[in-house]
Amino acid sequence: MISVENLKVEFSVEPLFEGVSFVVNDKERVCLVGKNGAGKSTMLKIIAGMQQPTSGGVAMPQGSTVGYLPQIMTAPPPALPNREGAEKACPTVTEEVSKAFAALKEKEQRLERINRELAERTDYESDDYARLIEQSTALQEQLHMGGGQSWRADMERTLMGLGFERTDFDRPTAEFSGGWRMRIELAKILLQRPDVLLLDEPTNHLDIESIAWLEDFLIKESKASVMLVSHDRAFINNVCSRTLEISCGQLVDYKVKYDEFVKLRAERREQQLRAYENQQKEIADTKAFIERFRYKATKAVQVQSRIKQLAKIVPIKIDEVDNSTLHLRFNEPTRSGDFPLICEEVGKAYGSHRVFSGVNLTIRRGEKVAFVGRNGEGKSTLVKCIMSEIPYEGKLTVGHNVQIGYYAQNQAQLLDESLTVFDTIDRVATGNVRLKIRELLGAFMFGGEESDKPVKVLSGGERSRLAMLKLLLEPVNFLILDEPTNHLDMRTKDVLKEALLHFKGTVIVVSHDRDFLDGLVERVYAFGGGKVREHLGGVEQYLQTLTQNRLSPTPSQEGKGINTKSSDTTHSPLTEERGGSLLYEAQKEQRKKVNKLEKQIKEAEQRIGELEAAIKVIESRMNTPEGASDLTLIEKHMSFSRQLSEAIDEWTVASEELEIIN
Repeated sequence: MISVENLKVEFSVEPLFEGVSFVVNDKERVCLVGKNGAGKSTMLKIIAGMQQPTSGGVAMPQGSTVGYLPQIMTAPPPALPNREGAEKACPTVTEEVSKAFAALKEKEQRLERINRELAERTDYESDDYARLIEQSTALQEQLHMGGGQSWRADMERTLMGLGFERTDFDRPTAEFSGGWRMRIELAKILLQRPDVLLLDEPTNHLDIESIAWLEDFLIKESKASVMLVSHDRAFINNVCSRTLEISCGQLVDYKVKYDEFVKLRAERREQQLRAYENQQKEIADTKAFIERFRYKATKAVQVQSRIKQLAKIVPIKIDEVDNSTLHLRFNEPTRSGDFPLICEEVGKAYGSHRVFSGVNLTIRRGEKVAFVGRNGEGKSTLVKCIMSEIPYEGKLTVGHNVQIGYYAQNQAQLLDESLTVFDTIDRVATGNVRLKIRELLGAFMFGGEESDKPVKVLSGGERSRLAMLKLLLEPVNFLILDEPTNHLDMRTKDVLKEALLHFKGTVIVVSHDRDFLDGLVERVYAFGGGKVREHLGGVEQYLQTLTQNRLSPTPSQEGKGINTKSSDTTHSPLTEERGGSLLYEAQKEQRKKVNKLEKQIKEAEQRIGELEAAIKVIESRMNTPEGASDLTLIEKHMSFSRQLSEAIDEWTVASEELEIIN
């Protein structure tokens, strides 16, 4: 349990927040929200004991353990040994993560020493021998309660859940980027099983699959009290049941999920506005009375009373303006060709390392698609191939009259540092947009004096936001956005998403943000294992397919020890023959055959569903005047129909064979 009492933090004349009190109960999962700079990270640091408040305090039960993941790791990467071997070789991933079990390992070593001593001694009746027996029993119980028998399996499962491959386990940690070292740190924290988990933007360096795994871990496995800060709406909605907002230097407690909090907050702000307007009217009336009768002796007592009344009024503060109601609209893009992008057998390798091969995809005008997959699988690499920034294999065709607007992860470095924030946007804004430049800058967190800052003094995150807004106002008809939401808060992401939904051009989005992609894209390209696979439908359908695949693993997954659910055939009629059981080998072969057939049926059903959906989309396009004579659509319809027939045949054969066995 966390108890925060009357907390106050001052960095300048105006307190960051004050009078903050709340309690987080055992196993409760809470998200901390507020605009950038409101003090969310500061709050987590104070609770973690890494920073002292101006006044107030934090209390926890004696002996409670805390796991804290910072937003940015300040520790330098571990050094590799030099030629003379003066530096100690940095630990491998396994060695580093196993530090989470230092206490368990020390107990294991003590138990081993005691058992060795017990084996060597013969004074079985002595008090000393009995004492050793008691110590051995106590240590065994502690190890059992702390997972001492399974910590290695827990470590492997956690690392793989966070995106590491088995081949990564023995690699030095210095070989990994900052984002991957953050995953190593997160694995250590989760494996320590602390009583309190404090996570500051834990999803920033995770892919979709790893975020889903972390969600599942926090909901089903972790017994800790959790406080987290995140701009991933889907993540906090799924994990947290309570929302704490820091606003205007105060903390407001909403005992609801984030989506419900947004509605309640809007109602709260309306009430604040009405109260503020009434207070302003009262102040104006009081001042008018004072000015009118200030010099009348007969009204002196009333005037002095009103002056005292005015001094006692406490100004009503209104929560920060919610810019999610701002509507950003693109200028009408010029018309491009029907197929802005066609990839045919595109591949890319760096020396002996092949990133991907055999990529075939066709993107039509006006489509919005997502590139998803684990980090390092080639999403940004394919984008660079499209932009002709790197050489590649195969054929890649950019369509007629295509004007690409590209937001790269290093886009912020290309801004003109001699301009101010306002001037940067003023130079690209046209039409009615010029009348709303201040509002747009406010939506992207450059409100007030921030808009007059020179670009050269902006932080990396601020530059990224400015580069994104600048791109959105440029006249293009094909947007390629590589991790566009990394430095945006949830309200700004809503503004961006709505703008993209109304954009009439073509869009490719590389992102791990499920809430941002949901409802925005109509097709998903999943990168993994050197291949790019097309999934018809949105990101939620893709995640459902991913879940189904986890439940029906490939042999390679089974070899990696991934937990799966399979049909229970142990007690099927196959295990009985003439009143007795089959031989073990026969049982094993039968189970293999049944599992294989069930897997084939599931894959065939999934394929049938995808093909039927694709055919339906094509038929709807063929029913339009433009599509009726489109030979490409007709060819696709014939191809998909043929594949559908083959998938149905495969399903029928497998189903009949399984029915015969059963």
